[in-house]
Amino acid sequence: MTAVRVLLVDDQTLYLRAMSAVVRETDGFEVVGHALTAQACLRAAVELLPDLVLMDVNLPGMDGLEATRLLREQPEPPVVLLLSTYDEDAGAQFVADSGAAAYITKSAFSPGWLHRAWVAATA
Repeated sequence: MTAVRVLLVDDQTLYLRAMSAVVRETDGFEVVGHALTAQACLRAAVELLPDLVLMDVNLPGMDGLEATRLLREQPEPPVVLLLSTYDEDAGAQFVADSGAAAYITKSAFSPGWLHRAWVAATA
């Protein structure tokens, strides 16, 4: 089985490290790149062709919701999972507005959640 290729997007390097650690702890997933902005994410997605993008909602300049909408327009778009500190109700609206597959609060992000969200998004 080929590992799920993951692109991490967050403007906080400490949280990028935390996200990377969660991905490394999740069987069948590998980090292929990081981006600090939505614009860098869009460039990296074209270059790296990730299967999955873990996208922060709040980014400098273009936000994660707009970046998700643009990623979803690609011919073979990656699955996008949104992360932020907003509560689940706000997250549900973010998913509806952007076309992301799911939303999770940063505090609840874990290997188990990542695996379940991927399975649900690709079922």
